[in-house]
Amino acid sequence: MELADIFRALANERRLQILEWLKDPVGNFPPQIHGDLIADGVCGVYLADKLGISHPTLSEHMRVLIQAGLVTPTKIKQWTFYRRNDVRIAEVTKAIEAAV
Repeated sequence: MELADIFRALANERRLQILEWLKDPVGNFPPQIHGDLIADGVCGVYLADKLGISHPTLSEHMRVLIQAGLVTPTKIKQWTFYRRNDVRIAEVTKAIEAAV
């Protein structure tokens, strides 16, 4: 686990907002036609729309979060759905606590 990658991922307000929304996908997003909000995650289209950013910009934010292991992608048809990796987030929290 590279803490630098984790800090880089968490150093952006939009990525922090994404992680916060993904804590409660049912409370933060409407039902989806494809993919279950809990099991599969939130469609990238909904995330980009809610943030008010383009899909390529969202893809870059998600790439950073995936690389850090904080988010897991799932492809369904032509869409990508994202959900938090709470196990990894707990590991990161412990590693940060141990480092400081």
